[in-house]
Amino acid sequence: MSLGKVWQYIHVNRYLYLMLLPALVFYAVFHYYPMYGASIAFKDLSLTKGILGSPWVGTKHFTYLFGLDKFWEVFWNTIVISFYRLVFGFPAPIIVALLLHEVMNRAFKRTVQTVIYLPHFISWVILGGLLVNLLSTNGGVVNKVIESLGGSPIGFLSDDSHFRSTLVWSMVWKEFGWNTIIYMAALAGINPQLYESAAMDGANRWHRVWHITLPCIRSTIVILLLLRIGSMMEAGFDQIFILYHTGVYNVSDIIDTYVYRIGLAEGRFSLAAAVGLFKSVINFALLVFANKLARKMGEQGVY
Repeated sequence: MSLGKVWQYIHVNRYLYLMLLPALVFYAVFHYYPMYGASIAFKDLSLTKGILGSPWVGTKHFTYLFGLDKFWEVFWNTIVISFYRLVFGFPAPIIVALLLHEVMNRAFKRTVQTVIYLPHFISWVILGGLLVNLLSTNGGVVNKVIESLGGSPIGFLSDDSHFRSTLVWSMVWKEFGWNTIIYMAALAGINPQLYESAAMDGANRWHRVWHITLPCIRSTIVILLLLRIGSMMEAGFDQIFILYHTGVYNVSDIIDTYVYRIGLAEGRFSLAAAVGLFKSVINFALLVFANKLARKMGEQGVY
């Protein structure tokens, strides 16, 4: 299409593009313009000279970074925690949405939906305090129950072997209800006549779920899975920052918390930018690979 035809098309649809303009301006100002700041990963940033005046050092910070044992430790922690969140957190809202879809009592369904949505609106600052009070080995409600049953206290938040599990399951509990909304919306768009026809052909409830429900929401599942894979390096900074401590650093310190410490606490902004840029590149590569794989399998993908 020639440039003249492009401008002609924009002119014909000018009111639609006018409505789109605020969103374009927002992304340009708050998402694309700040990307220039990523250049400090290749500079020795001086606060007095600013980004433009700071000298270029090439890949110096990346070379230093990849030589640190601590970096590979936080990289591995990020991968492991994100993988656990994906394996246990991603299917949970799908399963709950399928179960609620089979409930005929509207009042009961709405009540359950409301109850499971509520934790999403609780900040991790508040929820972290609740978890500490519930799971503490020193007076925590859960451990008191375990002791009353003759067991020994479990260090859910203080023991290396339990901390990651506590992170993952508390995240699942907090977010699965909110994510269920998307799948409930997709399920609402399924034609009821498909179920009626299947029932007349002798299909039981499990057959209808497997051969009608899941195929009808497969595209939604794939899109959300792609987006989740594209953010694999996001392991939940706010949750971990609230709950972790030096005693569990070796299993809970992730890239985001590491960037926070070396960037804000220690003032090594260039090194922190190098870590953040590395994380973004990994996320982008995972998204491209997963999207390409999805398209080969016949799905539309995210682009």
